[in-house]
Amino acid sequence: MFGGCKVTKRLCWGKVLYAYLLQSRKLSGADASTALRPFYFAVHPDFFGQYPREREVNENSLKRLNGYLENLQRPGHHSHRPAQLTFYIRETEQSSENEQESSKAPGFRSVSFTLDSKDLLSTVLGILNSCSLSTDHVQSPDKGTTPPKKEETTFYRPIKWNKSFYAFTGTKDPEEELEQAKKAKITVRQVTSKSLFFTLWLQKNKDDALKNFQSSIPLRKELEHLKKDLLDKLQLSDIQWQRSWGLSHRCGQLQSLNRLYQQSSESLKIAKGHTLIFTDLTCMSAAGHIMLGTTDVHHQWTRLFESIPSYYLLQRKVLQLQERIGNLLGGMEIVHIEELQPMLTMEQYYLSLDAFCNKLLKRRLSIHPRSLRGLQMILENDRFVPRLHDMGHFSIPSASDPTSLQWFLQTHAEKARYNLKRSEELNIEEQELTKVCKDRTSLSRLYKETDVTNIQMIDCCRNLIEEPLPCLDGLHLCVSHCYSILQDGDLCIPWNWKSKS
Repeated sequence: MFGGCKVTKRLCWGKVLYAYLLQSRKLSGADASTALRPFYFAVHPDFFGQYPREREVNENSLKRLNGYLENLQRPGHHSHRPAQLTFYIRETEQSSENEQESSKAPGFRSVSFTLDSKDLLSTVLGILNSCSLSTDHVQSPDKGTTPPKKEETTFYRPIKWNKSFYAFTGTKDPEEELEQAKKAKITVRQVTSKSLFFTLWLQKNKDDALKNFQSSIPLRKELEHLKKDLLDKLQLSDIQWQRSWGLSHRCGQLQSLNRLYQQSSESLKIAKGHTLIFTDLTCMSAAGHIMLGTTDVHHQWTRLFESIPSYYLLQRKVLQLQERIGNLLGGMEIVHIEELQPMLTMEQYYLSLDAFCNKLLKRRLSIHPRSLRGLQMILENDRFVPRLHDMGHFSIPSASDPTSLQWFLQTHAEKARYNLKRSEELNIEEQELTKVCKDRTSLSRLYKETDVTNIQMIDCCRNLIEEPLPCLDGLHLCVSHCYSILQDGDLCIPWNWKSKS
C-alpha cells in the first residue's frame, strides 16, 4: 500500500496505519447508537411535549431513520432506498445563526437531509454534520498523553557506611532515621490536610446542596408517584435505572412509558412480574429483565413488549444450559451479575452458554459431581484468563481451555469459599455501619455508587463516624470517587477522603 511513497522524512507508519484503519472501520449497531446520542438528545419527541406538530414530525422521522439503520446492519443487504428526513432540533448556545432555516417554533430549528450512504459510519457522520453536531467522538482517537517524569531526589551524604556497621556498633543509621522522619511528616500532613479539606468542603457546599435538594422535592414526589403508579398498572416486580440520570430525566422516562401504556395498555400488561430497567439499548437482558433504551421511540418499546412471550422458551433453554454446565463443573452455580458484566441480550448470552457447553462436552473433565457445589461462576466473552473475584465467584472466559480450567477451579476452590463467606460478612458489616453513620450525621439518605466496594464503603463510614462533621440534617450523601454536587442536591464525596495514601 505504501510501496510507491518516497521517504523524505521520518514518518511514524504505525500512526498512519492506525488512522487508516480507524477511518475505514465499520461501526456496529451499538457504536452507531452511542455516536448518535447527541443527535437523539436534540430531536427526541419527549422534549417536544408543548409542540405537537414538531413532536409528530420527529417521531415519524425517527421511525424511518431507525428502519434505515436496521437495513444497513442486515447481512448481505446491498441495495437501499434513499430517505429524505426532516427533524426539528432544539437550539443550543453553540448553534450558529446562519446554519439552516429556523423553525417557527421558539427554540427549535428545522433540518432536512437525505440518507444515501451504504455503511453505518458514513451515515452517522452525515447525520451529525447535517445537524451541525460535533463528530470528534466518532473520528478522532483519544490522543495519548505521556505523564511527566518525576524528578528523582537522592539523599546526599559524604560518607555512606555499610548497614552492617550500624548493626555491629549498635548506633542508629542517620540516613534511615531521616527517611522515616520524612515519611511520618508527609503522612501526618496528608491526613490533616485531607480531613481539613473535607470539613471545609462540606461547610462551603452544604447550603447550596440543601437549596438544590429542597427545590427538587416536587420532582422527587412526582418520580415516586409515577413509579408507584406504573408498578401497580403493569404489575412489575421493580423499575430501575442502569445509569445515574437526574430526577428530571427519570420523570421524563416514566412519563413516556405512561403515555405508551395509555396508547396500548394490552401490549404492556404482558410485562407482568418482570423487572424493567431504563438503559441505552432496547432488548431482553441475559437475566430476563426488560431493558428500555432511553433514546428509542415508542414503536421499538412496543415491539419488545409484544415479543416477551417468545422469550419464555429461550429463557428456559438458558436455565437448562446453566444447569448442565454447572453439573459438568462439579455442581457449580452459573450466574449472571449485570452490575459486573457487560450488557448482553438474552440471545447473545444463550449463544455464549451453548458454545461453552459444547466445548466442555468434547473434553470430559474429571471433576467430582459435587466437589464444587456452593461456588458460583460467571461466563465472560471479553476475558482470556480466568480469575477469582474478591466477592467469591469465578470469572471464566468463554474461550477457556477445559483442562486448564479444571486445574484453576480445583486449585482456587478453598479460596473461593473463603471469599464468599467474607463477602457475606462484609455485606452485613456495611449495612450496620451505613445505618449507624446515617443516624449519627442526621442524613436523610446515605448510599454509594455501584463501583464502590464493600471494603471501601466500610472504610468511609468508619471515618465519617470518627470525624466531627458539620450538620448535614436532611441531606443525601453519595459515596463515590470524587467531590461533586449533583443537580438534585446530593453531595458526593470520595470514599478515601481520609486515606493515608
